[in-house]
Amino acid sequence: MKPVEICVYGAEILCPSCVNLPSAKETYEWLEAALKRKYHNQHFEIKYIDIHNPPNEPDKQEMAEKVINDEYFYPLVVIEGTVVGEGNPRLKKVYEEMEQHGYVSV
Repeated sequence: MKPVEICVYGAEILCPSCVNLPSAKETYEWLEAALKRKYHNQHFEIKYIDIHNPPNEPDKQEMAEKVINDEYFYPLVVIEGTVVGEGNPRLKKVYEEMEQHGYVSV
């Protein structure tokens, strides 16, 4: 099974509507820990992407631009190109998408 790619888009500054929520970086760390516990020994790749300095990959630059242009709130969670959460992502939705890709809870 090919490991899925999970991207968490965000910025150092909290989004204006996310004042009482964790930062994008904190969301990334929380999500990584939760996924490693739930899908122990099942490989996946999780990346934090700064929307103001995305990697030189067209799909990631395009998604970062959409966040900057307020098409999405951050933190934005994307699994294999599918948006699964924004602003305050729900773990249940992330798990559902992971299981669509063949991951099994342990």
